[in-house]
Amino acid sequence: MSQPTTISDLKVGMQLQATVKAIELYGAFVDIGIGSDALLHISQFGKPIKNVEDAAKVGDKLTVYIVKVDGENKRIAVSLVKPATVTWDDVNEGVTFSGQVVRVESYGAFVDIGAERPGMVHISELAEGFVRNASDVVKVGDSVTARVLKVNKKKKQIDLSLKAHEEPRVRIVELEEEEPMQTAFAAAFQKAMKGNASAKNAAKHAQRAKQRQQREDQDELFERTLRGHRG
Repeated sequence: MSQPTTISDLKVGMQLQATVKAIELYGAFVDIGIGSDALLHISQFGKPIKNVEDAAKVGDKLTVYIVKVDGENKRIAVSLVKPATVTWDDVNEGVTFSGQVVRVESYGAFVDIGAERPGMVHISELAEGFVRNASDVVKVGDSVTARVLKVNKKKKQIDLSLKAHEEPRVRIVELEEEEPMQTAFAAAFQKAMKGNASAKNAAKHAQRAKQRQQREDQDELFERTLRGHRG
């Protein structure tokens, strides 16, 4: 895309090079090369600041992004923060995104999928099988394909998975006609096999219940940790 020369050439999200021309209490005015200065509001520096002069000086060269254009009143707002390319309407359960790992913690990893906030991949969703440490699977800067497991748009939380998604399999069982009569040995053998199957099913149910409880405990730990990181 060519360098814009007039306000009508500007588009929201456009990246431009700017030069700080004036500092005010509420922000800085920057020259973006179209003859009209743009306002970089104090809230658009990408981090909390009390004084604009602590973050910018007249003459500084900055990379800015267009966030608002009012052609009628010739007002332009810019930000130092790259705008989200994925909206909350785009983030739905089951949707797959390409992203980049931006942080790794003991309980999982955070992945930037282009949304307003990174999504979180719980350690149990990093790979098939048991994962002892998230850093054993991913590192900051890795490019990954992530699937949305759950999204809370009110809290702005996205749960992701890096596991391969498999469609549920349908098992087809062919029924065979029973023989009209069974020998005593065959009947006893069949009864014993049913008993073994029942025991195995009971063991499987117990194992699944234990795994569900472990997952609930891990989720509770994650929520407490995430609340701490928000502060």
